[in-house]
Amino acid sequence: MKKLLALVIMILSLGFTHTLFAQEEVTLLFWPGPESDAMQKVVDAYNAGPGQTDGVAVKQLLFSRQGYFDKELADLAAGSTEFDLALVTTYTLGRYAPYLEPLDGYIAGTPAQTAASLDSLKFDGKQFGVPTDVSLHFMYYRQDLIDQLLSDEAWQATYGDISEQILGTRLEPKNPSEWAWQDWLATALFFTQSINPDSPTTYGSVLQMKNLIFNIMIWQSTMVSNGGNWMDADGNITINSDAARTGLGVYQTLIDNGATPPDSINYEYAEANEAFRSGQAATMLQWNAAFNELNNPELSPVVAGKIGIAPLPAGSEGNKTHVHALGIGMNAASTKKEAAGKFAAYLFTEEAMQVYGEAGGNPPVPSVLAALSSTRPDFANLSEYLEKYAYVVNGGTAAYAVPVYEVLAEEFSAVWAGQKEIDAALESAATRMAETMAE
Repeated sequence: MKKLLALVIMILSLGFTHTLFAQEEVTLLFWPGPESDAMQKVVDAYNAGPGQTDGVAVKQLLFSRQGYFDKELADLAAGSTEFDLALVTTYTLGRYAPYLEPLDGYIAGTPAQTAASLDSLKFDGKQFGVPTDVSLHFMYYRQDLIDQLLSDEAWQATYGDISEQILGTRLEPKNPSEWAWQDWLATALFFTQSINPDSPTTYGSVLQMKNLIFNIMIWQSTMVSNGGNWMDADGNITINSDAARTGLGVYQTLIDNGATPPDSINYEYAEANEAFRSGQAATMLQWNAAFNELNNPELSPVVAGKIGIAPLPAGSEGNKTHVHALGIGMNAASTKKEAAGKFAAYLFTEEAMQVYGEAGGNPPVPSVLAALSSTRPDFANLSEYLEKYAYVVNGGTAAYAVPVYEVLAEEFSAVWAGQKEIDAALESAATRMAETMAE
């Protein structure tokens, strides 16, 4: 009897050990921020549910946002097996595709994502990424302060005086949905205490001017809304244009008049959010992903419930916003493709994207956006702006897109830091773009 019991225990033990070792670990390379925070919720849901059946456990490996794309590309090109899945984007796909595994064979059923978002991560007709996010830009503003500006005659008189003195034109306050760039400038100047001692905020805006490609993505709507672009339809470089000069001038006006924090030259996403959520700034050009944390009373008690959203201000060509898709691709060198493919297949489902949206992501899935719109009011703006104002610059999906963004970030951050004149930076940017694209 004792021998039989020992045999049963041994068999059960072997079975338990086999179960443990059958759980294959898959690594997802990502960057820190709201996207990876939301993705962790999806990973947790998968590991606790479908992953149990699939015999797969997923973990995230985070690498700094600064230099992320060079790091990932270098590892992919070197055939690294440190990670199996990784972040891919519209603007990096052309460079990464040679080192990625197509996902077409891992899609089970019909993907939940829209056709347009799926196409944004296709290359040569093959699906190289699962779209998980669409990213564009909002004008964030303090609704309570703008409401007072639109109703307080004394404030309006001061607003007119400031705009006339600094901008050379006497302007009247408008609803942010009607703003042109001059209206935003006038508003930002009005809400800057060094200009208007009665301003309830220290600064009227907070700019992101660190030498970083994402900051150029925000800035370039000042150019595109005024008819500019990287290149024309024939591929001729057009960055050295009046439209780009106007766009750089918008930022320069805010810098010269102290309407953005003095250390904004070192700001990116997190620092800008902190300035806005702490009540320092009245307006902010920022990624749509920021709304969820800014409107959370636990994370942002000063501004939660007081945030308005509008399109980026209009130029001569109307309102515009940069847009791109983020998603997950598979490392062609992965030794765990079958296991990684199971998680990728899960990401194509409405179930996974529902979790991602609830956690603060921005999935390109209409049913999820509609279902969450009551608790995520920004989703209504997201859908509207995607339809009306979204653009991708000419060349923005090419293999040279990231190197070109890096050139512009270097040149324009030098302007914002006071190290280079606008004309010199635009001339240099055009020359360096040509050299980069030729390579």
